[in-house]
Amino acid sequence: MNIKLVCTLIALCAATVCMSKPSDPLTVKTTSGLVKGIEQEGTKAWLGIPYAKVERFMPPLPVDKWDGVRVCDHWGPQVMQQTNREMSEEEMSEKNSCVLNVWTMDTKAKKPVMLWIHGGGFDSGTSAWDPGMALAKKDVVVVSLNHRLNILGFLDLSACSEKYKYSGNVGMLDIVAALEWIRDNIRQFGGDPKNVTIFGESGGGGKVGTLMCMPAAKGLFHKAIILSGTILNVNTQSMTQELGKAVLKELGIDEANLDKIKEVPYKELYAAGQRAMAASIGTRKPGTPMMWGFGPTPDGETLLQQPFQPGFADISSHVPVLIGTTFNELQRLAYNRPMTQEEARTQLTRTFGDDTDTYIKAFAEASPTYTPQDLVSIDWLFRPKTIITADAIGESRKAKTYMYMFTWKSPVNKGSVHGAELKFCFNRLHHSNSDVPAPTAADFKLADLMSSAWAQFAHTGNPNIKELPAWKPYTASNGETMIFDHNCYIRNNPDRELEEIINKHCFKQLDEFRKTH
Repeated sequence: MNIKLVCTLIALCAATVCMSKPSDPLTVKTTSGLVKGIEQEGTKAWLGIPYAKVERFMPPLPVDKWDGVRVCDHWGPQVMQQTNREMSEEEMSEKNSCVLNVWTMDTKAKKPVMLWIHGGGFDSGTSAWDPGMALAKKDVVVVSLNHRLNILGFLDLSACSEKYKYSGNVGMLDIVAALEWIRDNIRQFGGDPKNVTIFGESGGGGKVGTLMCMPAAKGLFHKAIILSGTILNVNTQSMTQELGKAVLKELGIDEANLDKIKEVPYKELYAAGQRAMAASIGTRKPGTPMMWGFGPTPDGETLLQQPFQPGFADISSHVPVLIGTTFNELQRLAYNRPMTQEEARTQLTRTFGDDTDTYIKAFAEASPTYTPQDLVSIDWLFRPKTIITADAIGESRKAKTYMYMFTWKSPVNKGSVHGAELKFCFNRLHHSNSDVPAPTAADFKLADLMSSAWAQFAHTGNPNIKELPAWKPYTASNGETMIFDHNCYIRNNPDRELEEIINKHCFKQLDEFRKTH
């Protein structure tokens, strides 16, 4: 054979290999095509990778394959949710809803994967709130995602057509599709598809609990972290179906012409959803079944049951859980002004009546150094339900449960409010923000400890690290709770009596609802 011809053939073969296995560490092959990332704060990052394509109110489908290299160097569009600013119809399209982001230090490794699910209930939010660069430096691969929200993600039309039987849960099925993408692709980014932790805060924590009750998600994740996500359950199917019919009535669409809803402009669809919700269910307020607005429906197939109810996550009984709350959560207003003990007592009487003195005594035992503002700013939404949930899963499940409470108080608002722990979990204090404008050495240390504990949990299902006190699994009897603050320590049942009093008085309306459903 001609030597020149042989050399040419060798060169062509080499070129083919290079095309199929890019030597550039920022160019990675996925099942849909090549993606090129960027360097971001010392990590390799890919922003806005499509993981599914969607048709309105239908379950997600695999992404169409593309030719060439797709540059993934910016956040995907914020998923349509509320219409509080002027946007074009193209901007409001759900066609680009399902995108995810990946951060890694080494594409050749095999590290635990942490999938972050953003908060904002089921009706708002975006993955762009919490970038994963710093957490990825804790020897994990971090993934975050956008998914369909609000009426696009959770309008239940199952009572109107078999075709739309899954419409009430497509927002959650999007997240399942992201988990499937991780299973099929994350090895190329240095992640281990057999060691995936799902974690989220607020509505994101609620989504974690919901995934734990979904058969389609079983086996796609192996650990779960629920941050301030156990406030209450989602709507019943009868309620979501009623709401779906009410939306159709508002739009003037009958069931025989149901497909017309796919052509309704988003602004019109959103407005109809808000009117229907107010008319058929009632306004959204804490303690009511519709607090989440549009959200998942327990249909017995896609979602087996109400999340956080007895029997919670039986199909995920093998999944270790890390769960907790902040000290104040949504109660921050009292810190804006001075308050005396008597003023606090007067305010508390409106809620606790004859139990006010019992409440104050229990509060003093739980927090001996409390201030009057603390008395009226305690978390009455998340903490009681988190304890109930942790009690249930700690006693009945095969895997271990770990409980924490975040008590660090912002120097700005003086409280440990909802979401305050996120900048610590993601180790992002080096980015100036309103709550921590000038982080101290103690703040940086706490952020390093919490992010390390979260990463360790992703590795092993056990958050213990040598820099923290020994942290035993939680049970209802031991009440083992890690207190995260400048001084981290363990307390056993730090506030059980207090939270029982709070639960008794603050959830009367919700408890009455549950008696009838």
